[in-house]
Amino acid sequence: MTNRERFAKTLRREKVPGRVPTFELQFFLTMEALGRVCPHHMHFSQWAQMQESERRAILDYKADTLLGFAQKYHHSALNLFMDRDLMRRVREKSDYYILAECDPTFSIPDGTRMMEFTERLYEDGAALHREARQRVTDAIAAVHPLAREGLLDGVCMTADYCFNANPYFSPEMFAEFVAPYLKETIAAFHGMGLQVIKHTDGNLMPILDQLVDCAPDALHSLDPQGGVDLSAVSRAWGDRVALCGNVNCALLQTGAQADCAADIRRSLHDGMARGAGYVFCTSNCAYTGLPLERYEFMHDIWWEEGLYSHE
Repeated sequence: MTNRERFAKTLRREKVPGRVPTFELQFFLTMEALGRVCPHHMHFSQWAQMQESERRAILDYKADTLLGFAQKYHHSALNLFMDRDLMRRVREKSDYYILAECDPTFSIPDGTRMMEFTERLYEDGAALHREARQRVTDAIAAVHPLAREGLLDGVCMTADYCFNANPYFSPEMFAEFVAPYLKETIAAFHGMGLQVIKHTDGNLMPILDQLVDCAPDALHSLDPQGGVDLSAVSRAWGDRVALCGNVNCALLQTGAQADCAADIRRSLHDGMARGAGYVFCTSNCAYTGLPLERYEFMHDIWWEEGLYSHE
């Protein structure tokens, strides 16, 4: 069974043999792990002016770097954002499940816009609905040609809705301004033959029922820093949606080794309890500043203990 097949089956909540699949939404530690610049940090303003041989060399470097960490840490999927050329190169070189990153739905606004956006929620709802509608239209138009070319297997929808204490949107506002557009976008991606992973950090519990009703194939990152109990979510919703994540990033970065080990094992135990439908990974990503030795510690426990007992 290929990496692509294992990951797709897991998102369909079907049993896979051997180890529970793993990936990271993003992996920025390529310099520490491989001695190579992270492809997501590489931007070329003169790309269109380059000779084909130069573009090919850069794409090969990016693809080989991504495949290098995926192979080293036994990931099954790669998030390539919306880079069509890189998708094509990775597809040519490997059997990995390929994800794009595209989410038109409203997320927590940044600090410079939070007051303005919050006021618009109460005072300018009609304009926000028009904006939401256009964002959905644009996202579907952007993803469709990638799906048509066979470059994609799924989409990561990464708009963050929640703080650690609670969602930014009340359940009522989420139902009005986010959920209908999220559901429509997911349905459109499904219509293209793509699977969907919906990501949000923080405490998603007050809106979890709405998220599941929008019918993503999987939820990520089930953030323990937001009080999300993987075992409870699995019992309540694991028959309707696959689950990804839950290893506490704060513990990985600064916690005691014994606490990290206990948390990693808890995530594995709780996620694998149903026998299917779980992707092991951090509760965020392998971000810049996360000690590589801690990520490798997590990987080693997964390698030794993340084995399904069924055939």
